[in-house]
Amino acid sequence: MVVLRHISVAFSAAMAAVGTALFIAINVFYKRRVWTPESNYCTFREEEEEEEERSERQVLVLGLDGAGKSSFLQGLSGAGHRTGCRKPTRGFNFISLHTPACQLDFLEIGGGEDLRMYWVDYLRKTHILVYVVDSSDRGRLPEAKDELHRLLKADADLPVVVLGNKQDKPDAVSVPELREALSLSSVADQRKLFLLEAQSGSDGLSRTCGLQKFQDLLLTLV
Repeated sequence: MVVLRHISVAFSAAMAAVGTALFIAINVFYKRRVWTPESNYCTFREEEEEEEERSERQVLVLGLDGAGKSSFLQGLSGAGHRTGCRKPTRGFNFISLHTPACQLDFLEIGGGEDLRMYWVDYLRKTHILVYVVDSSDRGRLPEAKDELHRLLKADADLPVVVLGNKQDKPDAVSVPELREALSLSSVADQRKLFLLEAQSGSDGLSRTCGLQKFQDLLLTLV
Protein backbone atom coordinates (compact mmCIF):
# COMPACT_ATOMS: atom_id res chain seq x y z
CA MET A 1 0.00 0.00 0.00
CA VAL A 2 2.87 2.37 0.79
CA VAL A 3 4.45 1.71 -2.59
CA LEU A 4 1.16 2.29 -4.37
CA ARG A 5 0.67 5.58 -2.51
CA HIS A 6 4.15 6.76 -3.55
CA ILE A 7 3.34 5.86 -7.13
CA SER A 8 0.04 7.80 -6.90
CA VAL A 9 1.81 10.87 -5.49
CA ALA A 10 4.51 10.72 -8.15
CA PHE A 11 1.91 10.36 -10.90
CA SER A 12 -0.10 13.33 -9.56
CA ALA A 13 3.05 15.44 -9.37
CA ALA A 14 3.91 14.52 -12.95
CA MET A 15 0.41 15.51 -14.07
CA ALA A 16 0.75 18.88 -12.37
CA ALA A 17 4.16 19.45 -13.97
CA VAL A 18 2.87 18.52 -17.43
CA GLY A 19 -0.15 20.75 -16.90
CA THR A 20 2.07 23.70 -16.05
CA ALA A 21 4.22 23.08 -19.11
CA LEU A 22 1.14 22.94 -21.33
CA PHE A 23 -0.18 26.13 -19.74
CA ILE A 24 3.06 27.95 -20.57
CA ALA A 25 3.18 26.53 -24.10
CA ILE A 26 -0.40 27.54 -24.87
CA ASN A 27 0.26 31.07 -23.59
CA VAL A 28 3.41 31.42 -25.71
CA PHE A 29 2.54 29.74 -29.00
CA TYR A 30 -1.23 30.00 -29.44
CA LYS A 31 -3.97 32.56 -29.39
CA ARG A 32 -5.86 32.60 -26.12
CA ARG A 33 -9.57 32.60 -25.51
CA VAL A 34 -10.24 35.51 -23.22
CA TRP A 35 -13.30 36.60 -21.26
CA THR A 36 -14.27 40.18 -22.03
CA PRO A 37 -16.90 42.13 -20.06
CA GLU A 38 -19.08 44.09 -22.46
CA SER A 39 -22.01 46.05 -21.03
CA ASN A 40 -24.09 43.58 -18.98
CA TYR A 41 -22.91 40.36 -20.56
CA CYS A 42 -19.70 38.46 -21.20
CA THR A 43 -18.31 37.15 -24.48
CA PHE A 44 -15.40 35.05 -25.67
CA ARG A 45 -13.17 36.32 -28.43
CA GLU A 46 -9.81 35.36 -29.92
CA GLU A 47 -6.90 37.68 -29.24
CA GLU A 48 -5.44 39.16 -32.41
CA GLU A 49 -1.73 38.53 -32.93
CA GLU A 50 -1.09 42.15 -33.76
CA GLU A 51 -2.88 43.37 -30.65
CA GLU A 52 -0.62 45.33 -28.35
CA GLU A 53 0.87 43.08 -25.72
CA ARG A 54 -0.69 43.84 -22.35
CA SER A 55 0.47 43.22 -18.85
CA GLU A 56 -0.31 39.75 -17.48
CA ARG A 57 -1.00 38.84 -13.85
CA GLN A 58 -1.45 35.33 -12.52
CA VAL A 59 -4.26 34.51 -10.09
CA LEU A 60 -3.76 31.15 -8.38
CA VAL A 61 -7.01 29.39 -7.40
CA LEU A 62 -6.61 26.84 -4.58
CA GLY A 63 -8.80 25.05 -2.06
CA LEU A 64 -9.67 21.56 -0.88
CA ASP A 65 -11.12 19.09 -3.35
CA GLY A 66 -14.86 19.66 -3.72
CA ALA A 67 -14.71 23.32 -2.64
CA GLY A 68 -16.06 24.50 -6.01
CA LYS A 69 -12.93 25.90 -7.67
CA SER A 70 -13.78 24.61 -11.15
CA SER A 71 -17.34 25.96 -10.92
CA PHE A 72 -15.86 29.29 -9.88
CA LEU A 73 -13.71 29.40 -13.02
CA GLN A 74 -16.68 28.27 -15.10
CA GLY A 75 -18.67 31.20 -13.78
CA LEU A 76 -15.88 33.63 -14.63
CA SER A 77 -15.68 32.26 -18.17
CA GLY A 78 -19.38 32.91 -18.72
CA ALA A 79 -19.91 29.29 -19.75
CA GLY A 80 -23.00 28.89 -17.57
CA HIS A 81 -23.88 26.15 -15.11
CA ARG A 82 -23.49 22.54 -16.18
CA THR A 83 -25.64 19.94 -14.54
CA GLY A 84 -24.25 16.69 -13.20
CA CYS A 85 -21.56 15.73 -10.76
CA ARG A 86 -18.20 17.37 -11.44
CA LYS A 87 -15.16 15.25 -10.70
CA PRO A 88 -12.34 16.77 -8.62
CA THR A 89 -9.57 18.37 -10.65
CA ARG A 90 -6.55 16.07 -10.83
CA GLY A 91 -4.31 18.48 -12.73
CA PHE A 92 -5.12 22.07 -13.51
CA ASN A 93 -7.67 24.38 -15.15
CA PHE A 94 -7.19 27.90 -16.41
CA ILE A 95 -8.91 30.84 -18.05
CA SER A 96 -7.75 34.30 -19.07
CA LEU A 97 -9.76 37.34 -18.06
CA HIS A 98 -9.22 40.30 -20.38
CA THR A 99 -9.61 43.71 -18.74
CA PRO A 100 -8.69 47.24 -19.93
CA ALA A 101 -5.92 47.41 -17.31
CA CYS A 102 -4.28 43.99 -17.72
CA GLN A 103 -4.88 40.33 -18.42
CA LEU A 104 -5.65 38.09 -15.44
CA ASP A 105 -4.61 34.47 -15.93
CA PHE A 106 -6.49 32.20 -13.50
CA LEU A 107 -4.71 28.93 -12.76
CA GLU A 108 -6.46 26.26 -10.66
CA ILE A 109 -4.47 23.45 -9.10
CA GLY A 110 -6.30 20.34 -7.90
CA GLY A 111 -7.09 20.17 -4.18
CA GLY A 112 -6.50 16.49 -3.50
CA GLU A 113 -4.30 15.67 -0.53
CA ASP A 114 -1.53 14.32 -2.76
CA LEU A 115 -1.35 17.59 -4.71
CA ARG A 116 -1.43 20.10 -1.87
CA MET A 117 2.23 19.62 -1.03
CA TYR A 118 3.04 21.21 -4.39
CA TRP A 119 0.82 24.28 -3.94
CA VAL A 120 3.59 26.44 -2.47
CA ASP A 121 5.72 25.84 -5.56
CA TYR A 122 3.24 27.91 -7.58
CA LEU A 123 3.22 30.90 -5.23
CA ARG A 124 6.45 32.37 -6.56
CA LYS A 125 4.97 33.51 -9.88
CA THR A 126 1.55 34.36 -8.46
CA HIS A 127 0.26 37.90 -7.96
CA ILE A 128 -2.99 37.03 -6.13
CA LEU A 129 -4.19 33.90 -4.33
CA VAL A 130 -7.91 33.03 -4.42
CA TYR A 131 -8.65 30.40 -1.78
CA VAL A 132 -12.04 28.69 -2.17
CA VAL A 133 -13.75 27.15 0.87
CA ASP A 134 -16.88 24.98 0.97
CA SER A 135 -18.94 26.81 3.62
CA SER A 136 -21.34 23.87 3.92
CA ASP A 137 -18.69 21.24 4.70
CA ARG A 138 -18.31 21.99 8.41
CA GLY A 139 -16.30 18.84 9.09
CA ARG A 140 -13.48 19.92 6.77
CA LEU A 141 -13.23 23.55 7.85
CA PRO A 142 -10.30 22.81 10.23
CA GLU A 143 -8.49 21.13 7.33
CA ALA A 144 -9.24 24.10 5.07
CA LYS A 145 -7.93 26.44 7.77
CA ASP A 146 -4.68 24.53 8.18
CA GLU A 147 -3.98 24.53 4.43
CA LEU A 148 -4.80 28.24 4.15
CA HIS A 149 -2.47 29.23 6.97
CA ARG A 150 0.28 27.07 5.50
CA LEU A 151 0.01 29.14 2.33
CA LEU A 152 -0.14 32.41 4.28
CA LYS A 153 3.03 31.44 6.10
CA ALA A 154 4.81 30.46 2.88
CA ASP A 155 4.34 33.95 1.40
CA ALA A 156 3.76 36.78 3.85
CA ASP A 157 3.16 39.46 1.18
CA LEU A 158 0.89 37.74 -1.34
CA PRO A 159 -2.62 39.30 -1.45
CA VAL A 160 -5.31 36.70 -0.64
CA VAL A 161 -9.02 36.58 -1.43
CA VAL A 162 -10.87 33.89 0.52
CA LEU A 163 -14.08 32.85 -1.23
CA GLY A 164 -16.68 31.34 1.11
CA ASN A 165 -18.49 29.19 -1.44
CA LYS A 166 -21.88 27.38 -1.30
CA GLN A 167 -23.46 29.99 0.96
CA ASP A 168 -26.87 28.95 -0.39
CA LYS A 169 -26.61 25.49 1.17
CA PRO A 170 -28.90 25.06 4.23
CA ASP A 171 -26.04 23.84 6.45
CA ALA A 172 -23.53 26.50 5.39
CA VAL A 173 -21.81 28.56 8.06
CA SER A 174 -22.33 32.31 7.92
CA VAL A 175 -19.55 34.64 6.79
CA PRO A 176 -18.75 35.75 10.39
CA GLU A 177 -18.65 32.08 11.45
CA LEU A 178 -16.41 31.28 8.53
CA ARG A 179 -14.04 34.07 9.49
CA GLU A 180 -13.80 32.57 12.96
CA ALA A 181 -13.47 28.98 11.72
CA LEU A 182 -10.57 29.95 9.45
CA SER A 183 -8.93 32.08 12.18
CA LEU A 184 -8.73 35.06 9.85
CA SER A 185 -8.69 37.45 12.79
CA SER A 186 -5.24 36.10 13.68
CA VAL A 187 -3.80 37.32 10.37
CA ALA A 188 -1.73 40.49 10.67
CA ASP A 189 -3.64 43.69 9.96
CA GLN A 190 -1.19 44.79 7.29
CA ARG A 191 -1.86 41.64 5.28
CA LYS A 192 -4.06 42.16 2.21
CA LEU A 193 -6.72 39.54 2.92
CA PHE A 194 -10.39 39.66 1.93
CA LEU A 195 -13.32 37.33 2.61
CA LEU A 196 -16.12 37.20 0.04
CA GLU A 197 -19.17 34.95 -0.21
CA ALA A 198 -20.53 33.01 -3.16
CA GLN A 199 -23.30 30.52 -3.84
CA SER A 200 -22.94 27.11 -5.42
CA GLY A 201 -23.27 26.88 -9.18
CA SER A 202 -21.28 28.59 -11.89
CA ASP A 203 -23.21 31.86 -11.60
CA GLY A 204 -23.02 31.99 -7.82
CA LEU A 205 -20.41 34.71 -7.75
CA SER A 206 -22.51 37.03 -9.89
CA ARG A 207 -25.51 36.54 -7.58
CA THR A 208 -23.59 37.42 -4.42
CA CYS A 209 -20.46 39.57 -4.37
CA GLY A 210 -20.75 40.25 -8.13
CA LEU A 211 -18.35 39.57 -10.95
CA GLN A 212 -17.59 43.25 -11.48
CA LYS A 213 -16.92 43.81 -7.79
CA PHE A 214 -14.66 40.76 -7.70
CA GLN A 215 -12.79 41.92 -10.80
CA ASP A 216 -12.37 45.42 -9.42
CA LEU A 217 -10.94 44.00 -6.20
CA LEU A 218 -8.39 41.91 -8.10
CA LEU A 219 -7.32 44.90 -10.17
CA THR A 220 -6.71 46.96 -7.04
CA LEU A 221 -4.54 44.14 -5.65
CA VAL A 222 -2.33 43.74 -8.73
